[in-house]
Amino acid sequence: MDVGADEFEQTLPLLQELVLDADFVGLDIEFTGLRSDLSGPQQISLFDLPSEWYLKTRRSVQQFTICQIGLSVFSSIEGESNKYVAHSCNFFLFPTTFGILDSEFSFQASSVQFLNQYGFNYNKFLKNGIPYMNEEQEKKIKHNILTGNWRVRSSLDKDQIKVVIDEVTRWLDLAEEGDRMTLPGIAGFQAFEVQLVLRQALPNIWTVLKNEGVVVKKVSRQHRWYLEHASCDRASCWKEQILLSARGFSVFFQMLVKAQKPLVGHNMMMDLLHLHEKFFRPLPESYDQFKQNVHSLFPVLIDTKNVTKDIWKELHFPRVSNLSEVYEVLSSNLNSGPEIVHARQCEKYAKTKCPHEAAYDAFLCGSVLLKVAHLLLQRVHSNGPMPEPSFSLYLDMLAPYVNQVNLIRAAVPKVNFSGPDYPSIRPPVLILTVRRWPGASEQQVYREFQNLCKFDVRRLTQSQFLLLTNKFKDARSVLKEYRCHPTLQVSLYRYWRHSPNITCMLQVCSIVTTWALFAFLLGRASL
Repeated sequence: MDVGADEFEQTLPLLQELVLDADFVGLDIEFTGLRSDLSGPQQISLFDLPSEWYLKTRRSVQQFTICQIGLSVFSSIEGESNKYVAHSCNFFLFPTTFGILDSEFSFQASSVQFLNQYGFNYNKFLKNGIPYMNEEQEKKIKHNILTGNWRVRSSLDKDQIKVVIDEVTRWLDLAEEGDRMTLPGIAGFQAFEVQLVLRQALPNIWTVLKNEGVVVKKVSRQHRWYLEHASCDRASCWKEQILLSARGFSVFFQMLVKAQKPLVGHNMMMDLLHLHEKFFRPLPESYDQFKQNVHSLFPVLIDTKNVTKDIWKELHFPRVSNLSEVYEVLSSNLNSGPEIVHARQCEKYAKTKCPHEAAYDAFLCGSVLLKVAHLLLQRVHSNGPMPEPSFSLYLDMLAPYVNQVNLIRAAVPKVNFSGPDYPSIRPPVLILTVRRWPGASEQQVYREFQNLCKFDVRRLTQSQFLLLTNKFKDARSVLKEYRCHPTLQVSLYRYWRHSPNITCMLQVCSIVTTWALFAFLLGRASL
């Protein structure tokens, strides 16, 4: 089911009911871009601590926006053993443009190409995207709307409203008291905006929002005064409605937060960064504060990338990283397990595979979670009778992986949202000493090794570079291949031996000790 601005308010009550009754919610998000053009010290690297990775990625999240959110709400079916129904929805989003709010965001060409390849509906995103805002933006716009200190800022909105005022003014010249005219094609919070402008500009009209559009009625000034003070449609009431419409998807985000259901994704770190920035608050500078905020919003997070990466060996299924491949492998290797069906209005995915459509990927996330949890339950009870599966039992099986979110290209492989991050389990850092290669750069060193394996490279001294990979076999391969190389010497990096700071300190200590000994000997000789 695809939901844009036109359908959102009608579907909101149903969505709230579904989430409240759900066992968990699968999530996937599509963006206008993933990475800004980071280079030099700003480039994401395996050397980065999580706090460094966060600060670099934070800039990209602020630059790009969400174009589609996919949710798949999973609920166990009462009276049916281990059977779940999935309600999957695509939400097309577009930042709120109202009053002082006029967001800027970028497109990354490769991301646009990627989404085009999978049939992404850019018309729905750009023309019918659901508005949204974070708490900081909401506070500003709420203050301006409720105090009346607001005005139209967008040039497009100004032009449209000028045309509307001109049209209504020409009509008023010929109209008699009690006559009506309809302004079609104006909906959502923009309809309220038009009414605010018209009521402020023209003292002898009244406006009402109907299904067919904004209806303008010519009234006397006395009747206008009566309507303003007696009508249930008075400005103070529908100013609140403006805010509700302008908040758009943020209303549902708050419902999701309040429901406190487990949130499931695949490689979901970027999703969490965008959820925080776009719907909660601007991302803080503090990495620890970001973790605390996310944990308070979603106390139970499960990243299926992290789970499947950890257990593929012990559960004996092929190692694959692509979400669709993980789903296919689990589906073909699981003879028994949870039965998952699609809700009636969401049966598209029962017949069609739609990779990288957000709701489809959200459905895959939830399905992978249930299948993996069932395998873990089978393993625990392999020597005895297995209890009747339930989602609470599945959640117990997944307890070691709760709030552990996969981290791509950083010094640690995952972030722990419910406590301190775990120490790195990456391969050891290697040190490359260069001889007879004057002026060697990090890029040249990278190209030297790229045909053998991929390393991140960081300069240590004029003739030394640190090398880091995420594969142990690559580290072993390079140590073996370059053991007797005439100009490139590769060995394991040892901090106490190779760190320039330690070397400098030892040199200073050596000099001080030498001079102290020399002074002592001179003192002895003078006696």
